Amino acid sequence: MPGTPGSGPVEIPTRTLVYAMVRPDGSVDTGELYTVASMLGMTDQQVRLCIKRLVAEGRFTHRGRGRKAVLSASEDTLRTLEPTVEFVRYAFRQDRGLEPWDGVWRLVAFAIPESARPARDALRDAILRLGGAPLQGGLYVSANEWTELISAEAHRLGVTDAITLLTSRDLRIGSLDRPAELAAHLWPLTESAERYHRLIEVARPRLARLESAEAFDDIELLTIGVELTVEFDRAMEPDPLLPPELLPNPWPGRQARELVSRAWAAVADRDHTGATRRLYRMYEDVDFR
Repeated sequence: MPGTPGSGPVEIPTRTLVYAMVRPDGSVDTGELYTVASMLGMTDQQVRLCIKRLVAEGRFTHRGRGRKAVLSASEDTLRTLEPTVEFVRYAFRQDRGLEPWDGVWRLVAFAIPESARPARDALRDAILRLGGAPLQGGLYVSANEWTELISAEAHRLGVTDAITLLTSRDLRIGSLDRPAELAAHLWPLTESAERYHRLIEVARPRLARLESAEAFDDIELLTIGVELTVEFDRAMEPDPLLPPELLPNPWPGRQARELVSRAWAAVADRDHTGATRRLYRMYEDVDFR
């Protein structure tokens, strides 16, 4: 469909491909990686340099040589991947109305001294990654239940005694006290909506092609699968997954996820060799229906 909005190629970073091919046990078969990268037009040199950088950054360890090597994700890398699966599962449950908001705001406050700055920065990053929004210095809020996740991060960083967790049904910022107004003030919903609109523009024409009588080879299916995965991650990763009650209606996230789940299913139906299945290993137990 030349000229259709969103039907053009999606920029796929080599690093993103590596993460997409992480198996449930945290390993990456470099033979598979090089093969898929080649199908997507990436050179062996690109892949080698990417692997070298990821190993130097401590995100993966490397065992073996060439295409027989195996990459193993570090604990920190796995920690960033695991919540992603949980968040995806949670988002689809929200879309089906299975996670209604209970009207409770969850707050966390911390006071960590400058002498423990790395732990303080790491905790702040974890709070933001979990969808928290800053209220003022050292105080963050979320509309979702995050007590166990925050407590686990604080324990891992050795700062459990420095955090305070609390809940409230009343939250006011200046003259704002209506939940939807507060959500629009605290979180960048406009930017999040724009990312989902982009995902819709990418998913819709690809779904139309997949549901047509057009024939596809493994390379074309793999390319579509990676493109969908890349844009899906770009939209989902920064999304705080606010309850539907706090979002504008209609919200493009729900439509985008519905289109992507249909497109993934269509890719799987056409994939008779298993070439694309490796891209969705992390989401194998997620119910997209």
